[in-house]
Amino acid sequence: MGISTARPERGIAVVTVDFPPVNALPVDGWHALADAVRAAGAEPAVNCVVLTAAGRGFNAGVDLKELQRPDGHTALVAVNRACAEAFCAVYDCPVPVVAAVHGHCLGGGIGLAGTADALVASDDAVFGLPELDRGALGAATHLARLVPQHLMRTLFFTSRTLTARELHGHGAVWRVVPRPELAGAALALAREIAAKDGVLLRLAKAALNGIDPVDVRRSYRYEQGFTFEATLAGAGDRHRDAFVSRHHGREPS
Repeated sequence: MGISTARPERGIAVVTVDFPPVNALPVDGWHALADAVRAAGAEPAVNCVVLTAAGRGFNAGVDLKELQRPDGHTALVAVNRACAEAFCAVYDCPVPVVAAVHGHCLGGGIGLAGTADALVASDDAVFGLPELDRGALGAATHLARLVPQHLMRTLFFTSRTLTARELHGHGAVWRVVPRPELAGAALALAREIAAKDGVLLRLAKAALNGIDPVDVRRSYRYEQGFTFEATLAGAGDRHRDAFVSRHHGREPS
């Protein structure tokens, strides 16, 4: 359980997230993920990082139970900072990051997928931001990198999800494959990327980040301010408590 890194082939590092039962990460988990991605990307011999997960789904966001601790707003601030650090680690990774997504990719999962450079998904994958149902705001910055603006807003306001094939139709997913073929498909794409000149890959990643029309770091931190405001208004805790009571220990719907 936790975060592990493997190097299955020359030029490729695979970072795997494993936090049963649904890969809802605690604060320490987000920091560990950020550290693993940064370490993998810093290796001169690594030209591509694959981000994947074990278990039922890719990522279910934050561990909401941590936000129920009676410590004022310290827990929320810690969660906000940890998520921002993990998303930035993926976005700022010096080499391309391929996300291999299966099952649920919700909340923080969208943050990871939206900051990756390429997505490969299994045919059982679903993507969405149920933040309004969980007393939070955020990661619309990252969902907007996957779908057009009006669809992003509709998904955010309704908490609806999209399938991998629907997201493929919007051009965000490179390939959709049966679940047993996901690891192989992600490695195949990573292998093609990693075969390029490492110096040029790093320059290309920096150049593409430099021409992004939206400052991903600042935009997400701006959104997080409204999560804090929702908590101060009482709406955040009310919805988070209700969600934990309904779904404790079960896979996200």
